[in-house]
Amino acid sequence: MSLTKERKESLASDYGLHGADRVAKDTGSPQVQIALLTHRISHMTEHMRTHPHDYSSRRGLLRMVSRRRRHLDYIKRNDPQLYLDLLRRLEIRK
Repeated sequence: MSLTKERKESLASDYGLHGADRVAKDTGSPQVQIALLTHRISHMTEHMRTHPHDYSSRRGLLRMVSRRRRHLDYIKRNDPQLYLDLLRRLEIRK
């Protein structure tokens, strides 16, 4: 399942920074990027459970996890409380 426009807008409205008028447009903030990557990672993880020998998808999954980790490290440096809140809301282990 790919990330649809509606799902992307709902994640942006849940995790975005800007006011109500620009909520659906806020896909560049680190919080929204982390939420989008988490959604894609969860779907790719399910794919890998049914297709364990799909090595190309495995590489893509590892790249997504690494990218999410870098975004989380950035948030942790700049706003530790927001970092903890994101981990709790997205149910990511640290």
